[in-house]
Amino acid sequence: METWFYEVISIEGDYANLKRTDIETSDLKLVARALLPPEITEGSRLKYEMLQYSLIS
Repeated sequence: METWFYEVISIEGDYANLKRTDIETSDLKLVARALLPPEITEGSRLKYEMLQYSLIS
């Protein structure tokens, strides 16, 4: 399985906009907050691996 890295760009209600940081792209990914760690804030960095998001420092 691949591992991808994201940054939380914005939080809008029950959804968050994520931007990949491991590749060069301007696309945002809209993800339901229920799938994300509850303690995320704008600027949080996430790792997506094995169908799960986790907060990284």
